[in-house]
Amino acid sequence: MKDSAKNDERVCLEQPFDFAGNTNWRIFRIMAEFVEGFEFLYQLRREVTIFGSAALPKTSQWYKEAVKLGRMLGGHGFTVITGGGPSIMEAANKGAVESGGESIGLDIELPTGQRKNEYVKKSLGFHYFFSRKVMLTASAQTYIFFPGGYGTLDEFFEMLVLIQTKKMEPVPVVCVGQEFWEPLDKWIKDTMLQKMGTIMPDDCEIYEIVDSAEEAFEIIKESKERKYF
Repeated sequence: MKDSAKNDERVCLEQPFDFAGNTNWRIFRIMAEFVEGFEFLYQLRREVTIFGSAALPKTSQWYKEAVKLGRMLGGHGFTVITGGGPSIMEAANKGAVESGGESIGLDIELPTGQRKNEYVKKSLGFHYFFSRKVMLTASAQTYIFFPGGYGTLDEFFEMLVLIQTKKMEPVPVVCVGQEFWEPLDKWIKDTMLQKMGTIMPDDCEIYEIVDSAEEAFEIIKESKERKYF
């Protein structure tokens, strides 16, 4: 028995401590991401967060509109925040840089490395998707959603729930691209509101749908005048 205990002790000493797999150390890492994230955001002013696909090509209409919106925002002193990745996120950061504005990326660490686009000038990387999403949903006074995939829709509905349940102050939520967003809007109103009654009429007023960067920018300017910024 003594020999067995010594062997077990020897194995424990030979094996490195698994920080990544230890629950307590994971909690510390999560806490550190939140602290560092909020400290990073505290420095920023007049923020507009832009969400959208990581897969649309540069030839896409919505990539071009995102560049245009980023350029208008940067040129008028707004801080553009994205998830720091490619496609729509890259486009918005690119527009901000081209107009001399602040270009921020809250990117995610992936097995292949961080996918930060070249137009991000200040960034913060996250290990956990959920802590990054908290920062993205706490980072601005206006939220813009371009066409995207599951991640974009996840972030969109997360924002609606936070406003609906009064966990955050109501702020403008703008969806750019009628072709993409209006079928979803119709399903929300026809099925969730009218047929099933799972939401209230006011819940359909949380977001607006527009079809161009110019329309989105007008809402952002009006938000500034209403002192969201």
